[in-house]
Amino acid sequence: MKKAFLLFLTILLISPVVLAQEIEKKEAQKGHYNISKFKQLNEELPTPNNQHTASGAPGYEYSQQKVDYKMDIVLDDENQRIYGEEIITYHNNSQDYLEYLWIQLDQNVRAADSKSPEIQSRGLNTLYTPSQFSKTFMEDKFDGGFKIDFVKNMDNSDASYLINQTMMRLNLEKPLAPGQTHTFKIKWWYNINNHVTQGGRSGFEHFPKDNNNSYVIAQFFPRLCVYNNVEGWQNDQFWGRSEFALEFGDYDVSITTPADHILGATGVLMNESEVLTKTQQNRLAKARTTFDNPVLIVTQEEATKAEKQKSKKTKTWRFFAENVRDYAFATSRKFIWDAMAVDINGRTVMAYSYYSKEANPLYGDHSTRATAQTLITYSRHTFDYPYHKAISVDGQMGMEYPQICFNPGRPNPDGTYNDRTKYRMIGVTIHEVGHNFFPMIVNSDERQWTWMDEGLNSFVQMLAMMDYEEGYPLNRGLPKNIVGYMKGDQSKLAPIMSKGDDVYQFGNNAYAKPATALWILRHTIMGPELFDHAFKTYATRWKFKHPTPADFFRTMEDASAMDLDWFWRGWFYTTGNTDIGIKEVKKYHITDKPTEQAIKRYERFGISKNDIPPSLYLVSEDSDEFTEDLKNNTAKDFSSLSTYIDENFSSEEKATLKSPKYFYEVKFEKPGDLVMPIIVEFEYEDGTKERKQYPAQIWRKNDAEVTKIFPTSKAIKKITIDPDEETADVDLSNNNWPKTTENKFDKFKKKQIKS
Repeated sequence: MKKAFLLFLTILLISPVVLAQEIEKKEAQKGHYNISKFKQLNEELPTPNNQHTASGAPGYEYSQQKVDYKMDIVLDDENQRIYGEEIITYHNNSQDYLEYLWIQLDQNVRAADSKSPEIQSRGLNTLYTPSQFSKTFMEDKFDGGFKIDFVKNMDNSDASYLINQTMMRLNLEKPLAPGQTHTFKIKWWYNINNHVTQGGRSGFEHFPKDNNNSYVIAQFFPRLCVYNNVEGWQNDQFWGRSEFALEFGDYDVSITTPADHILGATGVLMNESEVLTKTQQNRLAKARTTFDNPVLIVTQEEATKAEKQKSKKTKTWRFFAENVRDYAFATSRKFIWDAMAVDINGRTVMAYSYYSKEANPLYGDHSTRATAQTLITYSRHTFDYPYHKAISVDGQMGMEYPQICFNPGRPNPDGTYNDRTKYRMIGVTIHEVGHNFFPMIVNSDERQWTWMDEGLNSFVQMLAMMDYEEGYPLNRGLPKNIVGYMKGDQSKLAPIMSKGDDVYQFGNNAYAKPATALWILRHTIMGPELFDHAFKTYATRWKFKHPTPADFFRTMEDASAMDLDWFWRGWFYTTGNTDIGIKEVKKYHITDKPTEQAIKRYERFGISKNDIPPSLYLVSEDSDEFTEDLKNNTAKDFSSLSTYIDENFSSEEKATLKSPKYFYEVKFEKPGDLVMPIIVEFEYEDGTKERKQYPAQIWRKNDAEVTKIFPTSKAIKKITIDPDEETADVDLSNNNWPKTTENKFDKFKKKQIKS
C-alpha cells in the first residue's frame, strides 16, 4: 500500500509537460504507414488493364458502345410542347452479355412527382416578393417530365420497361450478346419549361413585347446511358446539377417548326434548299469563304419583320450528325443569324451565331468571333476540331451540346454595354463552345467527375480568352483568385475528386480549383513546353473515347517524364492549401581567423589552436564573435583561398570565379498542407533582383521546414517568396524578410502573452 501511495504521489508531482513529452516520445517511436506527401498514388488509382493502360493510353482491348438515333420531332409553338418519336439502335461492342439497357429520362427532373426538390434543405424566408410568394406557396407544380406514349420492339410488340425517376430500364427478352445490336422505338411528348422563370438547362424564353418565344432545346429525347468496363452501367440519377455520360453514335433527325422559324442544330443540314430562301443560301455561300468578319444570313431587319407575322404553316429541317454523343437545337422566328469561316489547319469550319435583336449589338460584335477563336485556340492545344461547325445561341444560360451551345449576355435597351457585360458574354461563349472538346469529344463522365470537363475546359478557356484580346481580364483560374476558397471553412470544402452532386461551392470545386491547378502545372511546375505536349497527348489519345481521371493523371506523367503524384494527391484528393513562409534569415561573413567554435572542434581531435591548418570560417552577424571589420573582408584577400585558387585554376577559369562576400542562411517553413515549389526573389541593396525556384521535392524529407544557403557578393535588402502569387499561397504575411506585417501566429502569440 505504501509503495502504491508513493507511486501515486510521484505521478502527481510529475510536471504535466514532462508527462506529455514522455508520451509524445513513445508515440514517436511507434511504427507508421508511409505518410509522405510524395507517396505514389498506387492505392488511389485503379489497377491498369488492357483497356485503360498504366501509361494512361487506351489499351488494345479498349471498346465502347455505339448508339444510333433516327428521330422525328415536332415543336408545338402555340402550346410550348415537344412531340417526338425515335428509333434507337444499340450496338453492343463489349465482351459482355447485357440483360437490359438503361435509358436516361432527364426531363423527369421537372416532373410533378420529381424527388429533386425533396433533397434540398431550405428554411422559411421572412421576406418574399409577391411573385416569389406566389411561386413558392400558391402555384401548382409545373407539369413537366416525359409522357411516354409507347416503348415498342421493331415488330410493334410492346417492350418491357420500368421507369425509376430519371432512368428507364429496358428489359430484353434475351441477353444482348457481344457484337449484336438491338433496335427499338419510343414515342413521347412533354411540356417545355420556361427556363427564364422556372430554370433549367433548356427550354423557352417568352418575349411579351412581341409575344414570341425563343427555344433552346436539349435533353429532349430518351437517350442511352454509358456502359463500360470501369463502372458498368453509368446510371446515376439526374438530380439537376451534375451532367451526363453518353455514348457516341449517328443521328438522323427531322425537326418540324413553324415555317417562319430559323433553326440551328447539331449535324449537317441536309435540305438547305427547302428551308432557306435563295437569298439566305447565297449569303451562306459567301460566309463559307469569308474568314475575317461574320456575314449576316438573316439580318435584324428581317428578323424584326418575322416577329410580327406568325405563320400557321410548318416546315421540316433535316439533319445528319455523325459520331456525336448528344443532340440539341435552337429555333425562333426572332433569330438574327450570322456566320464566318474558320481555318483549322487548312480545313474550313463554320462559326455560327443565332440571336434575338435584344442581344444585338453585343452578339453581333463578339459571338461569332469568340466562337471562331475558341476553335482555333482549342485545336492548337488539343486536336483539330473535327466537326463542320460550331454554334453560339443567345440562350441566356450557359449550357453546351455537340456543335451548339446556349450563352448569356445582352446589352442595355439602348444597345450600349459595359466591359463587365462584354467580358462575361465572351468568357461564357468561349467556355461553352470549348465544351465541344471537353466532354463532347474527350468524353468523360460528367456526373461522376465534373472537373474532367468543367475544370479542363475552364483552363483552356483562359488561353483562348488571352488569344481573343490582348490584356483580357482573367479571373477564374488565376492562383491568387482561388485563395479565398482554399483557406475557407474546411467543413465546407470537398476534394476535387468528389462526385459533383456532393460538393460544396460547386463553381470553385469543379471549375476554378482544377483550372488553377492546371495553370500552376503549366506556368510554374512543368513549363509550357512539357505541359502542352502532355496535355495534347491526353486529348489526342482520348478523343471520341471515355477517359477516367487515372487516364489523365497517368498520361500527363507518361508524356512528360515528371512524377506528379504529389501534385494530384494534394490538389485533387485533399482540401489542403499552400502556405510557405520565411521562418528565419541569418547573415554570415567570411574570415580566415579561427572562431571559438572551430577552435573547440579542433581541440576535440587533439589539434591545438596554433596547429590549425589554413581555413575559412563563417561568422553570423548575431554571433558574439562578429566584429565590424568582418564587413570589409573579401574572399579574394584571404591567403589560404588565394593559394588554393593559384594552384588549382587556370587564368581563364579564375576570370569566371565568383567572389562571395555575404552568406545568407534562410530557413523556410510550410504551415500549409500542400507541398509546392519555393519561388524566391532577392532584392539587393543596389536595386537589382534575382530569382530562384526550388522544386516541390525539396520538402520530401522534412514537410515542416527546409534550409538553403545563398552566397552573394552583394548585400540582400529584401527576400520575397512567390512574388507573383503563382502558388495560391493563402497567407502572404510570412512571405517577406524583413517582415512587413505581422502574421496571424505572431499576433496570436502577442495576444496570449498579454492575456
